[in-house]
Amino acid sequence: MIEIGETIISTDLVTKLFTCDLQQCKGACCVLGDSGAPVDENERVLLQKIFPSLRAFLSTEGIRAIEELGTTVTDSDNECVTPLIEGRECAYTVFENEIARCGIEKAFLAGAVTFRKPLSCFLYPVRIKKYKTFEAVNYDNWTVCDPARALGASLQIPVYEFTASALRQKYGEEWFHALKMAAKEMKED
Repeated sequence: MIEIGETIISTDLVTKLFTCDLQQCKGACCVLGDSGAPVDENERVLLQKIFPSLRAFLSTEGIRAIEELGTTVTDSDNECVTPLIEGRECAYTVFENEIARCGIEKAFLAGAVTFRKPLSCFLYPVRIKKYKTFEAVNYDNWTVCDPARALGASLQIPVYEFTASALRQKYGEEWFHALKMAAKEMKED
């Protein structure tokens, strides 16, 4: 484990290799799973506020699910998450050439909103678990991401480098620099 400030980071972020391969997985992480993407309180409020601006970037089914269920829901683990369309894909998912993509991110890239997407999605395959005195920063090894591990291995890109922008957004440049230095030390050992 690597300790930086109030975070404890799994060494898997440094040792495991990962780069999304949407052509192979087809965005399965947006479609499969027991519930939607985790959303924090600030993101919950923001999704309510920007929903009207997102409508043009979402599917008819996604809009219907959001109108019926809300911009976020509480799942069986009592966590705030994005709603699903009939228990399948995230309501914010849109399909392009049979690949699941994030409608929120499409709106962001088009300049319609300033919110890119839930941080839990941006960070994936990194998952953060909050405890009383620290946050655990872990690598989530999901079988749907086998193509990402293969591509990451061929490109030699560790998880922390693949998720660098998201980790910087969450913890800041100084934290990320400390992680990079810890990774360098681990590699030298």
